[in-house]
Amino acid sequence: MDDNPELIYIMFVLLIYFLPTIVAWCRWHRNEYVIGMLNIFLGWTFIGWAIALVWAYFDNTRPQDEIEREA
Repeated sequence: MDDNPELIYIMFVLLIYFLPTIVAWCRWHRNEYVIGMLNIFLGWTFIGWAIALVWAYFDNTRPQDEIEREA
């Protein structure tokens, strides 16, 4: 079996790159789309990535009843 370390490396880098978006999405953040856009367009700079990650961890999540209405 031929392991492809380049593919594993690329997947790991993409996971780290999109970590702020993933965190915002998993926490049901109210601004998850804005955080995602910031991550896509400014995530390549460390400052943009760090701002998106910190913003994703702020307690600005949607209430449980609002989440249940969407589902």
